[in-house]
Amino acid sequence: MKVTDYLKKNAERYRSEVALVERDPAAGTRRTLTWADFELQADRLAGFLSRSLSGSGQAVVQLMTNCLEWLPVYFGILRSGSIAVPLNFRFDAEEIRRCAEIAEARILIFGEEFIGRISAVKTGLDRTVNRYVFAGPARLCPDFACLLADLPAGDGPTPAGLPAPPDSAVAAFYFTSGTTGRPKAVALTHGNLGFACEVENRHHGQQRGDNFLCIPPLYHTGAKMHWFGNLKAGARAVILRGVRPEWILEAVSAERVTVVWLLVPWAHDILIAVESGRIDLGRYRLDQWRLMHIGAQPVPPSLIRKWKRVFPGHEYDTNYGLTEASGPGCIHLGAENLHKVGAIGRPGYGWQCRILDDRGFPAAAGAAGELAVRGPGVMKEYYKNPEATAAAIVDGWLLSGDIARMDEDGFIWLVDRKKDVIISGGENIFPVEVEHFLMSHADIQDAAVFGVADERLGEIVAAVVCPKPGRELTDEELAAFCSRLPRYMRPRVFHFGEVPRNSTGKIEKPKLRHRYGTEGCGA
Repeated sequence: MKVTDYLKKNAERYRSEVALVERDPAAGTRRTLTWADFELQADRLAGFLSRSLSGSGQAVVQLMTNCLEWLPVYFGILRSGSIAVPLNFRFDAEEIRRCAEIAEARILIFGEEFIGRISAVKTGLDRTVNRYVFAGPARLCPDFACLLADLPAGDGPTPAGLPAPPDSAVAAFYFTSGTTGRPKAVALTHGNLGFACEVENRHHGQQRGDNFLCIPPLYHTGAKMHWFGNLKAGARAVILRGVRPEWILEAVSAERVTVVWLLVPWAHDILIAVESGRIDLGRYRLDQWRLMHIGAQPVPPSLIRKWKRVFPGHEYDTNYGLTEASGPGCIHLGAENLHKVGAIGRPGYGWQCRILDDRGFPAAAGAAGELAVRGPGVMKEYYKNPEATAAAIVDGWLLSGDIARMDEDGFIWLVDRKKDVIISGGENIFPVEVEHFLMSHADIQDAAVFGVADERLGEIVAAVVCPKPGRELTDEELAAFCSRLPRYMRPRVFHFGEVPRNSTGKIEKPKLRHRYGTEGCGA
């Protein structure tokens, strides 16, 4: 089934039941949307798009922060047969213009936060965009845009009368985060998105009584594809605007949330708040919270051991995925495999995987190599980038760019990004392994490791360390702590400060290299 079919089914079966809740603790607001209104809003936009565009397969940019309207807009684009282009809301004006140009976008839907950025590059956007739709309040609507809330029903084709696109048709362009270079447009099909629903529901068993807390940005595949498991089950979800530990726990308690997907920094922040006494867990109703899972980045085993001590009743799971693989789930740990915490798991439902050596052949048992995956979730292509597509998909296998190894039980352990491997004196050093070691220190909140040029060894290991609030660390203390590592893996340089992470929690190594004058090292 297509994701739009699941929405139609839920609207028919559960019309007056709440589908989505938006909580904005900073503003003190809570809004809700029923399944019937969810479908009504999506259909209203779909009708407008079908009347405004010359045919199906036209790109529509969606530039909005997380809000109650986000998912109805996304589904309205899909239902119209158009291509949804959800953009990173951190993109600057020029990146927005460039992405719209690559996608050949005809319509741009945007929120109030982006008026300035859109206005700054509107002349360039006008080369392809011929309609602007404003998703904010009427009093702020620019004179060049029409208001989403006031779109006319009008005459002409409606979603019910539109032919359903085939599974092979492109449904969305997802621009990669750009942590390793300029963003590329990942073309995902309707079949890819429908398969993602099945994968997520199979892995986490969402049923009608579940409630999913959605915190990460919806423009990314991760958060949305995890919510797809609830969509398949007709279960509600809560969109939380904000990541403070107390806001997360208040949402779980007040909304009776059962499933929460966190990023590593947010899980750390919750544990630190509990550890320091700033948060009293006795103030919250958390007995219904059954599953905490993490993805989008390597997970320090020490973090999960601490989590299980504080929340012993939670199941824990992790999923590995890529935008190019329709989001999370191509590799899946499984809550029953807590003894393998630290591994990303085994092939997910419907997926296959391999570890490849430098020649592209299967690596020897236990050896590190590039992780490749194959399954119905593999993207169609990088749009308008045949060279990058050919380099990423070989004989149906998607090359991840991640280095991993497989243990004797078939579990896969993520080692690092291929481009971030540090070569020091001929030895390969995987930053993730050193980062996990540093994160086991009781006074460290976050850490990142990268390569620094060295005349003798080629590269040496550098680390950025962020101490927990109120804690202090010195170079000498960290050097003594790291003496337990093999000599070649020990950081030789320490910096203290915040670790830059993108919206999905991944460490932005290029920023570190630029900040500390080592651009190009470790590549």
